[in-house]
Amino acid sequence: MSQRFIEGDLVGVLTTEPLGRPLDYRAPEGGCVEGDLVEVPLGPRRVIGCVWGPGAGGFDPARIRKVNRVLDATPLRDEMRIFLTRVADYTLTPLPLMLRLATRAPDLGAGPATRRVLRATGREPTRETEARLRVMDVLDAFDGAAVTASELSAEAGVSSAVIKGLVKAGVLAEEDAPRDLPYPRLNPALPGKPLSEDQAAAAAAMSAAVASGEYGTTLLKGVTGSGKTEVYLEAVAETLRHDRQALVLLPEIALTAGFIDRVEARFGARPAEWHSGVTATERRRLWRMIGQGDAQLVVGARSALFLPFRDLGLIVVDEEHDTSYKQEEGVYYNARDMAVLRASIAGAQVVLASATPALETWVNADTGKYRRLDLTARFGAAELPQMRALDLREERLPANRWISSQLAEAVEQRIKAKEQSLLFLNRRGYAPVTICRACGHQVGCNDCDARMVEHRFLKQLQCHQCGATRPIPHACPACGVEGRMAPVGPGVERLAEEVAERFPDARVSVLSSDLFGTARALKESIETIAAGGADIIIGTQIVAKGHNFPLLTLVGVIDADLGLQGSDLRAAERTFQLMRQVAGRAGRAEKPGLALLQTHQPEHPVIRAILTGDEEEFWRAEAAERRMAGSPPYGRMAGIILSSPDPARVFDVAAELARRDEPLRRIGAQIWGPAPAPIARVRGRHRVRLLIKADRTAPLQPALAEWAAQIKLPANMRLAIDIDPQSFL
Repeated sequence: MSQRFIEGDLVGVLTTEPLGRPLDYRAPEGGCVEGDLVEVPLGPRRVIGCVWGPGAGGFDPARIRKVNRVLDATPLRDEMRIFLTRVADYTLTPLPLMLRLATRAPDLGAGPATRRVLRATGREPTRETEARLRVMDVLDAFDGAAVTASELSAEAGVSSAVIKGLVKAGVLAEEDAPRDLPYPRLNPALPGKPLSEDQAAAAAAMSAAVASGEYGTTLLKGVTGSGKTEVYLEAVAETLRHDRQALVLLPEIALTAGFIDRVEARFGARPAEWHSGVTATERRRLWRMIGQGDAQLVVGARSALFLPFRDLGLIVVDEEHDTSYKQEEGVYYNARDMAVLRASIAGAQVVLASATPALETWVNADTGKYRRLDLTARFGAAELPQMRALDLREERLPANRWISSQLAEAVEQRIKAKEQSLLFLNRRGYAPVTICRACGHQVGCNDCDARMVEHRFLKQLQCHQCGATRPIPHACPACGVEGRMAPVGPGVERLAEEVAERFPDARVSVLSSDLFGTARALKESIETIAAGGADIIIGTQIVAKGHNFPLLTLVGVIDADLGLQGSDLRAAERTFQLMRQVAGRAGRAEKPGLALLQTHQPEHPVIRAILTGDEEEFWRAEAAERRMAGSPPYGRMAGIILSSPDPARVFDVAAELARRDEPLRRIGAQIWGPAPAPIARVRGRHRVRLLIKADRTAPLQPALAEWAAQIKLPANMRLAIDIDPQSFL
């Protein structure tokens, strides 16, 4: 039960400033309650904080200042503050940073006043300029939602004069609207889609779990196309019937639009959305409405997990194996694991849905920690695709060609049959390396130890580490010789060039995240493809994430060996997941599908497992290897990243830290390193890594905290601790 404080009581207020602990203040006139969001003076500034509990005391009473005011916002409930504290303890993140993550909505201090908004009137502009058309595109993307003039100007990249001109022309109408409105109510009584016997059994089991009002985690494992979404939407319906709230996490913003349409078809109204494409006004509205219980269902990215739900009853993590659920800057957390933590505190159910679950999830289900429900067949008449390997050692492909004769023949057959083919290559851009054939220089980023990737469609080179760009050079930056710069290796753009030459009459569509400026543009391209607007689709891993193309009957993987390279302990698992997911795009309607994997290693255990489809055998073998090595999930790891503009200094500090290893040796942990990170320089900062490995039951976090506290970092040096690292770059 939250503690109440009367005026003048000593309260501890946690702010989002990097101070590490709550500060003492006096409760304001009218008092306050534990969890209240408040405005407090901090030096000459006024900052927002949260009443975290009683004050610590021990300070001069005369110097303790008073809370300015309690904000007109829903307090952070006990459950939410416990969750933030436990995430902070697990990830070794300062609590102020956790509070910042939980209050990432603008103008929380403003009351529920009105605001001036714009809406489209339906009238088309009489004079169509490029700027005006951008404004209309943004309005279409907002799908009728009200938007402020400043938001519209920023999103469209136009001046305020363009907006005013559209208002004057009657294309936009200004009106006063309440700052925050409740979301439309969803109706769980509306009928869902007919379910198969397997689906109905899984839906009933999950609905019963939700109705229990207790915590539990379920792995919903279903082959691609088995209808997992329709099954867990029935669990959402049960949650709504019990007047509790639900959260569905998706790995990719491009999937959001299609999923929102499915929710609307099932429940008669659209849910709330939380992701990077949502305006600041909508983020504020959602943050406030979720705390009041006026938003029943949120569909969002990983950060939606930190919204202040009034009564959270269900969390669905769709495609739970996806690496995008791992946050790798600021707060290092895995949304899948933190979803389980939050549900355990809230008394909610978690559904982890995937055709190819993460090994950690598979092990938890195998040992009985999680319940497991299986959907073993595709819905309706659709069948799983046939899978074959194409041995590239037997092909004599000419230079600068990557499509084998057998794959090309299969594509030709699909074109004649008016069916679609997907060519998959998990490399963005035109070529991963640009080299000078005169001196051998490879064009790299000035600020990172990474080669710049040629993006010919965008007419530039780009660093995929820091985002820096430069024009494609005609002369070598090193030796100055002109006309000898050459791309090496294929990306999807170069593959598209080969496709255009080999299939000149085919309609080709390239799906790669860097080719679409907005989520709306990507959504439109996907819809066009699904409606039959392309014969050949060329894509990166974005095509593996849940898209449904009814006419797609052939998947060709250009380089099935690509993910097997390197020393990542999850390389086999990730390759297996990606290949199975990509192959699963084929044959999702009535016509049978075929997946062809081009490989130089057809005998590789991962390639064999992909082809045979014996997923359980693959997971058992992978689990056995990890167990023998004491690697996650049978052991614990933490990645330590030190970075600084000074390479010698950062290495010296890392070496000193490694020498002071007594706190870690005390728990039986091992230290590897220091060593330069595989990408040793990013944005001008030199990076050194250490890896800590410990027994599964070892108290790793307290030991790491004691160990890191031994050294005071020099100015401009940063230390990041990544518990359960997913990337070792």
